[in-house]
Amino acid sequence: MALTFDKKVFEDIKKAEDRWTEKLKSLKVDTCERLERFSTVSDRPIDRIYSPKDIREQDFDRDIGFPAEFPFTRGVQPNMYRGRLWTMRMFAGLGTARDTNKRFHLLVKEGQTGLSTAFDMPTLMGYDSDSQRARGECGKCGVAIDTLKDMEDLFEGLPIDKITTSMTINPPASVVWAMYIAMAENRGIDRNVIGGTIQNDMLKEFIAQKTFMCPPIPSVRLVTDTVEFGTREVPRWNTISISGYHIREAGSTAVQELAFTLGDGIAYTQEALKRGLDVDDFAPRFSFFFNSHLDFFEEIAKFRAARRMWGKIMKDRFKAKNPRSWWLRFHTQTAGCSLTAQQPYNNVVRTTLQALAAVLGGTQSLHTNSLDEVLAIPTEEAATIALRTQQIIAEESGVANTIDPVGGSYFIEKLTNQLEEEAFAIIQKIDDMGGMLSAIEKNYPQQEIADAAYRYQRQVDSGEKTVVGVNKYATSETIPVEMLELDEELERLQIEKTNRIKEQRNSARLRECLDRLEDSCRSATNVMQPLIDAVKADATLQECCDVYRKVFGEYRDPGIY
Repeated sequence: MALTFDKKVFEDIKKAEDRWTEKLKSLKVDTCERLERFSTVSDRPIDRIYSPKDIREQDFDRDIGFPAEFPFTRGVQPNMYRGRLWTMRMFAGLGTARDTNKRFHLLVKEGQTGLSTAFDMPTLMGYDSDSQRARGECGKCGVAIDTLKDMEDLFEGLPIDKITTSMTINPPASVVWAMYIAMAENRGIDRNVIGGTIQNDMLKEFIAQKTFMCPPIPSVRLVTDTVEFGTREVPRWNTISISGYHIREAGSTAVQELAFTLGDGIAYTQEALKRGLDVDDFAPRFSFFFNSHLDFFEEIAKFRAARRMWGKIMKDRFKAKNPRSWWLRFHTQTAGCSLTAQQPYNNVVRTTLQALAAVLGGTQSLHTNSLDEVLAIPTEEAATIALRTQQIIAEESGVANTIDPVGGSYFIEKLTNQLEEEAFAIIQKIDDMGGMLSAIEKNYPQQEIADAAYRYQRQVDSGEKTVVGVNKYATSETIPVEMLELDEELERLQIEKTNRIKEQRNSARLRECLDRLEDSCRSATNVMQPLIDAVKADATLQECCDVYRKVFGEYRDPGIY
């Protein structure tokens, strides 16, 4: 069902547009436009106007279609937000497990519909709070998790059999997930009941975020272990959240975020297939995580293109038969890198626009950044305002009343097509290099992102791109913002708690469990059940990760300049 009009109609549109363009020339419109060049945040040139000629090759059935039907440009659910709103999943983590538990309960009370956990830097890197490498960082940028007891404290009183949990962690993802499964089982909740997501995306760590533990090949092996275990034992769990968010935060363009994220997804699919898994057994539980940046229409088009591309990749490249395997389900977070310390209340407006773009793009869940995140861990008040932003969009704006309300816009459809075409070209380049692991070894995505970040910063420094309150409309006035301050005693208390558990546990049982974990690593058998047994024996996060470091070695980033 082509959108193309008959030849005469197109000729008439072309003549009308030519007349209009000539009229503009006579009015010297070019000389009175605000800028010499209009472009998106990603520096994509934007035309003055778009018309049917820009989508003359579009076929409605093939390229746009209907929600829940291939290629899913308009959404993966048949009635989208008319049936159920997106999950409002506010990212939270501060201090100790009990501190974060208190914040979780507040957010749930205020209407949050999913949990999302931020971990502190030692936990993210696989170290306990009593490690020399952890000193001064305990609980500073998220919650400290050393033992199973911390995990139990973190989710105390929360209905984890009814509410889904997201955990943003990568090198030690398998260990933290093992703790979550063990915590649920200790509460009498079967592992096949719990639902949620573990980020567990090591490829994007090598590309962008740079929290490392082991080299790329064993890191991907551990990710594949979780995919295999989840497929067979924890069917409601998304074992990878393939993340473009951090790629964008590192400075990529929208099309690079799209291409490198889906390229990572291709790599994980290939590894799971090598393991002997059937694509239709594991692909339906893959999830994605995207950034919603400042260019409103480019972001909407990016989300629509992502769904269409993944549908084609799974259906055509990997021959998946189950339509659920073709779905791209994704979480969105508003752009942390767009927040400014100058005039911080402007961040509420930025976040609102980014959240609206994510909703119009069809996200399944959403985190809205707080106005003070550029300064410190959000206060309760700031986090509540961020949650209210989502609730106002959902309940008052009317954008959830119809599906894909921007679909059919000449501009949106053209942008969607352009992003898809350019992202597929990058994926082909990655394929030609031998796949994403080889591309990472050649520093291809890292260099592309670094170059894009440099270009954007030069545009901001020169004033070509505006950041309100920074390089335009700046004031000398300092606006006071209340900031959350953490008690410096929390590190001492956390270390004491961890040491008490170490003193009280059964050393022989612990040693047996850790030895079995090491044997699994060396023999290439799945590590997940040995991990669950180890954390139930009170093995700490670092003790499990030290086994990984011992067997697989440690990775050192070569650095890109």
